[in-house]
Amino acid sequence: MPAVSTPEIEEFYAGLDAWRDEAAALRAIVLDVGLEETWKWRQPCYVHAGTNVVMVAPFKEHCDLAFFAGVLLSDPDGLLTVPGKDSQSARQFRFTSVAEIERHDAAIRGFLTEAKDHAEAGTKVEFAAKDELQLPDELLARFDDVEGLEGAFHALTPGRQRGFVLHIAGAKQSATRAKRVEGHLERILAGKGIHDCVCGTSARMPRCDGSHSR
Repeated sequence: MPAVSTPEIEEFYAGLDAWRDEAAALRAIVLDVGLEETWKWRQPCYVHAGTNVVMVAPFKEHCDLAFFAGVLLSDPDGLLTVPGKDSQSARQFRFTSVAEIERHDAAIRGFLTEAKDHAEAGTKVEFAAKDELQLPDELLARFDDVEGLEGAFHALTPGRQRGFVLHIAGAKQSATRAKRVEGHLERILAGKGIHDCVCGTSARMPRCDGSHSR
């Protein structure tokens, strides 16, 4: 599918200081496979059948294809990387040169095609840990005190719920856990994850990239 170019998309790619050639190469493959190019969270996002599939994501040390539901993809050669120890759904295919992208062209296209198939089929990631989350007592206590908090928390994606629980429960002292709950009440009520941007200045939306502190 041809790119439905917008000024924002073109400015994004043209404005890259690093990995410009790599990002352009990945974009070309994604479009050639037939994904639709859209503008979301202040960056290009590639969708199919109304589902977010992948992003071209330039980072400091590599340029990635970031698959939203990468855990569903067949990866017998172990080419995909888990972006964080608590990531249940997302997977990244990381590159450091155009030559590397060209070498893995067939694998890239295979992943993208499989991701499209999952989008068409409506395949959902099963978050095994969702029902196993043990909510900290300090959070449960605030459910009773803060109107709408319980509903807002359970309306978050499983990954966002897990992020808050891991952060809060990671404190050894109850007082510290309670303080962490208080520090994130506004985020939860706003439907934001613990690492989501709340100031609107991040170039890596919806994730915070530290722009607010620059």
